[in-house]
Amino acid sequence: MNIMLQIKSQIKKAFNRIRDEKIKKNLLQAVPFWFASLVTGIIAVIYSKLFLAAEHIAAWVFHFNSWLLFLLTPLCFVASWWVVKKFAPFARGSGIPQVMASIDLAGPKTSHLADKLLGFKIIVVKVISSLVMAAGGGAIGREGPTIQIAASVFRIVNERLPAWMPKIAKQNVLVAGAAAGLAAAFNTPLGGIVFAIEELTKTHFSFYKTAIFSSVIIAGLTAQGLLGSYLYIGFPDITNTTPYIIFGILLVSIVAGLSGSIMSKMMLGVMRWKSSLRTNRNHLIYAGVCGLFMAAAACLISFDIMGSGKELLVRYLFTGDKYAEWYTPLLRILGSLVSFTAGGSGGIFAPALGAGATIGSQIASWFQLGETNTNLLILAGMVGFLTGVTRSPFTSAILVLEMTDRHNVVFYLILAGLLAGMVSMLVDKHSFYHHLKKQYIDELKDWKG
Repeated sequence: MNIMLQIKSQIKKAFNRIRDEKIKKNLLQAVPFWFASLVTGIIAVIYSKLFLAAEHIAAWVFHFNSWLLFLLTPLCFVASWWVVKKFAPFARGSGIPQVMASIDLAGPKTSHLADKLLGFKIIVVKVISSLVMAAGGGAIGREGPTIQIAASVFRIVNERLPAWMPKIAKQNVLVAGAAAGLAAAFNTPLGGIVFAIEELTKTHFSFYKTAIFSSVIIAGLTAQGLLGSYLYIGFPDITNTTPYIIFGILLVSIVAGLSGSIMSKMMLGVMRWKSSLRTNRNHLIYAGVCGLFMAAAACLISFDIMGSGKELLVRYLFTGDKYAEWYTPLLRILGSLVSFTAGGSGGIFAPALGAGATIGSQIASWFQLGETNTNLLILAGMVGFLTGVTRSPFTSAILVLEMTDRHNVVFYLILAGLLAGMVSMLVDKHSFYHHLKKQYIDELKDWKG
């Protein structure tokens, strides 16, 4: 009997040791994520304030003397391209395809290639280049860059862990970093989680859930602690919409989804053509021409072509100026195309939302809809256009939902995303980010720098 009691006692002690060791290991693995999330939240807040200030420079110059844009915008576009070309070529563009490529390259045989996509130099160049382009009026956003910056922070922290700490799979680190970056950029924690599931993970979510949840929460709380509780857009009035608005949502979703995917196809075509330009001089000239085009369109047609597009969202959703001019969607699409292909850093998330909003506003003007119905079509256009670019309907719907806190139209937004995703397949079976990810991976394999 005593022997049996001793055996039971030893088994209990063994289980307790195993449990304690597991708790200790989980805690040691979580601490780096928590620290990286805190740093990500702080950087995201500072970056957002700098980006907003940079956008105000172009607006101030336009109102002071619009013709000065013909000097400012080309100079900023060229400078933005040069900083990237000189110091970190893989800091160009959005940043999301680079993170996707890094996740694919996280294996032991190819992990070294991701060094060019993520790191301290990437963070510095990404911030400088995007701020310079924003100061010149580029139609870019800060959300994609924030995701690449966040993934870089997580990678740097993970690489500097002491040898005695438990190792964390690099893929887990990058997925959690990207989710935290999106959550901090938009103040959309659910959007960050859904983005990680829908866009970044290819294995079962259970492998990532703890890291993603904790990273998103800490990064989001840090941003809120510094900026206060806020919505990216605000509380648009969508009460008392009429039942027939469902037909407007269907129309807006189709038009916005096709427009987003067509714009993406055009961008890819321009970028393929640019790859045939062998000299830096030709790329410099192209960046300057892009700047001149933006300045000319702003001065001769409308300043609405410039900036991330957030000002348009606020105008259409919260003022009496509900209807976009017929040319405004074209301006937003061309502005995004020109700014993104110029060669500097800058995201496509916010400009896509702005372009989609103009489509929803324009279609609402065709039928002279009232305020609440127009607002709903604007939100549907935002979801549809972003889905056309990313092919992530649930991420798009959840992002817009969290930006506006309009939970009563969640089914309309999901419908808009799903329909836009389906019609986008008619233009291209793969997303814009998927094509760029493959391009970065191929470029890395041939990289000699």
